[in-house]
Amino acid sequence: MAVRNRIPFRVKPMLPTLVPEPFDLLGWDYEEKYDGDRVLAYKEGERVRLLSRNEKDRTDRFPGIASAIRGLRPDTLLLDGEVVVFDKKGVSRFQLLQRGEGDPVFAAFDCLFHDGHDLRREPLSARWAVLEKAIVAGKNLLIAHKLDGNGLEAFRAAQHHGYEGLVAKDLSSPYVDGRSKKWLKVKVHQEDEFVIAGFTRPAGSRQHFGALLLGAYQKGKLRYVGKVGTGFDQERLSALHKRFRSLARKETALADPPREKGITFLAPRLVAQVAFQEWTADSKLRQPVFLGLRDDKRPEDVVLPEVPK
Repeated sequence: MAVRNRIPFRVKPMLPTLVPEPFDLLGWDYEEKYDGDRVLAYKEGERVRLLSRNEKDRTDRFPGIASAIRGLRPDTLLLDGEVVVFDKKGVSRFQLLQRGEGDPVFAAFDCLFHDGHDLRREPLSARWAVLEKAIVAGKNLLIAHKLDGNGLEAFRAAQHHGYEGLVAKDLSSPYVDGRSKKWLKVKVHQEDEFVIAGFTRPAGSRQHFGALLLGAYQKGKLRYVGKVGTGFDQERLSALHKRFRSLARKETALADPPREKGITFLAPRLVAQVAFQEWTADSKLRQPVFLGLRDDKRPEDVVLPEVPK
């Protein structure tokens, strides 16, 4: 690979901080929050690599997206975005992506490198201008959808369309690795990742297991947040149970496990995506639904959010 076609660095994605309520601030933009897999796309000449937020290579999994990015004009390009699958109403759904249904699309929302120029220290407004010129939207590629310029109206639009939420971004912000308060997310639908810490015995005609025990880390300890027993079909019950066999253990990883019989504890190695209605006063999930497994996030990165009282 020629030196001029090489991006001389690799980055960790900039992550938004969750806030409990919508807001409106001067100098901020409000984008649709997508429900998919975060991906950094590196274009170095003819070579394209799609890397997840924990640096797993997704290039072979999404060949249509890689081809679309390879066809863009810049010789070198580093894009940040989300790989999503849309339902019939145009709403991104993690379940569709996880099950391999529909056509994956890369929704690009930042540009960090363009034709030899490192843009990370440039304000977001300048990076967005470069992004708009670099991207040619098509079947597998689009620019992230901006909502209303007013944050409160943007939130109402997200509610109306059934989006997962919105991401608010300070237009003056540079791009930094890791969690930042210059990007903030507000959720319409409660959805998050949790560590699978065990399962209960099946009851009635159900096979393999009853419900999954879920946890999240707080100050280094894995805290119990409840059980999820819905969102499974027979095929998924069987596939998950096979994954659990090598993870079974006698001792629990939970600092505060539930006191009931018939639990099989698991080593905290798997991360589940879960939708839920709300948090209870004692920091448990109300009406959770299993959406799928995530392999793009380490269990130790699943942190218990601050639950509004």
